[in-house]
Amino acid sequence: MASLGIPRNTIEILKKYNFVFQKKYGQNFLIDTNVLNKIVDAADITDNDFVLEIGPGIGTLTQYLCEKAGQVAAVEIDNMLIPILEDTLKEYDNVEIIHNDILKVNINELADRYNKGKPVKVVANLPYYITTPIIMGLFESKIPLNSITIMVQKEVAMRMQAGPGTKDYGALSLAVQYYADAEIVANVPPNCFMPRPAVGSAVICLKKHKEDLYGVKDEKRLFAIIRASFNQRRKTLINGLNNAANLPYSKVQIETALSQMGLPLTVRGESLTLQQFVELSNILQV
Repeated sequence: MASLGIPRNTIEILKKYNFVFQKKYGQNFLIDTNVLNKIVDAADITDNDFVLEIGPGIGTLTQYLCEKAGQVAAVEIDNMLIPILEDTLKEYDNVEIIHNDILKVNINELADRYNKGKPVKVVANLPYYITTPIIMGLFESKIPLNSITIMVQKEVAMRMQAGPGTKDYGALSLAVQYYADAEIVANVPPNCFMPRPAVGSAVICLKKHKEDLYGVKDEKRLFAIIRASFNQRRKTLINGLNNAANLPYSKVQIETALSQMGLPLTVRGESLTLQQFVELSNILQV
C-alpha cells in the first residue's frame, strides 16, 4: 500500500470513497512523512510492543505503527472510516481495527490479549476538543500504560509541560506531571494536515512514572485542591481554597498548613510545585 503520508495518496483514497470530513469528529489527517516518523520515533516502538492507536482516521499513522510494532489495535469512532481502514491496512496482519468510542473500550482486555497484561504504548492524533478527557481517562483508569505519544493543539502541549510561575502552568500541567514526564518532541504547522486546522499543533510524549513518586494520601483531594487553586488564578491560595464549595477547610486550617510549609500567606497557587501541592494536601488530611 502506498504511504498515506504523501498527500496525493491521501487525496486518492478520499476520492475513492467519496469521504466527507465530519466536523463533529474534528478530523484532520496528517500528510507529512517527517512528522509521522517523528511520532513513531518518539513513541520508541519496537516489534515487542503492543500499540493502541486512538483515532486512526484513514490509517496514515497506523501504517507506520504496523511497520514497527508487534501488534496494533486501532480504535476509530467514525463508521465511515472503517471500510477505508480495512482497505489501507489490508497488507498488515498485525492490526485489529476496532469500531468504537475509546472511552468505552476495555483496554485491560486488549492488553491481556495482545500483551500478556504488560504496559501498552498509546499513540494518537486526537480531535482537540476531547484530548484532555482521553488523556486523563487513560491515566486515571490504572490500565497498564507505558507512554502516550499524542498530537495536540500546541497551546495544550505547552500547558502539559509547563512549570510553576509560567503563564501556561495550571491544573492540567500538574495533573499530567503527576502521572508522567512530559516532553514536546515536535511542533507541527497547519500545512501538515488535510484539511488545515486553524491552529498549530505539537507532538508531546508522556512517559508514565513507573512508581508513585509523591506519596499522596488522597488523590481525589489533591486534585480538588489543585483545581480550586487555579479556578480564580489571581486570588491568593488561601482565598481560592477557602472559597471552594467542595473543600471543607477553614481559613485558619489553610493558614496553619502554609505556615507549617514555610510559605507566605500571600502565596498564589501558580507558584507552588507539584511536590508542594502534595505536601499541602497531606497536611490538610490530618
